[in-house]
Amino acid sequence: MAKKTTAKKAAKKKAVKKQTKQAAKKKTAAKKKPASAPKKSAKSKSSKKLTPRQKVIQQIKQNLINQKEALLREAEETLSALPSELNFPDMGDQATAETDRNFMLRLRDRERMLLKKIDETIDRIDNNEDFGICEECGLEIGIKRLEARPVTTYCIECKTRQEEEERIAEGG
Repeated sequence: MAKKTTAKKAAKKKAVKKQTKQAAKKKTAAKKKPASAPKKSAKSKSSKKLTPRQKVIQQIKQNLINQKEALLREAEETLSALPSELNFPDMGDQATAETDRNFMLRLRDRERMLLKKIDETIDRIDNNEDFGICEECGLEIGIKRLEARPVTTYCIECKTRQEEEERIAEGG
């Protein structure tokens, strides 16, 4: 059974790669038009029709950019607000302040990792790479999932399966 699903996955990935290569060939062929061909104006490039999926992806990209800016603003505010030394006369107050500080730093560390994922996702969108394609099965990730979790690289089925495998591996 595992061999069949692995073979299916490989076949799907191969088909997606073939489609991607064909699309790349068409782009390069279009760029290599003869010199006598009329040049397109900047206006015709901007009036290029986007599919509904591409429109949603552009909206997702804008949301990611806004989220990135907000995270960077919050991180800057946090760093400027954190006290450099925590000296309180009461040990309980000092412990509470240190716990709060450590909690804020852990949050910012998680946000730093999210910023990295956001940058990678924006790059994939800009470079017309594999944004919206599942890394495991090679199928398109649903628009609703991309809107909910734009930095995802797995479709819902593959992510569910991965989490289930992790849970089993942890003994839970």
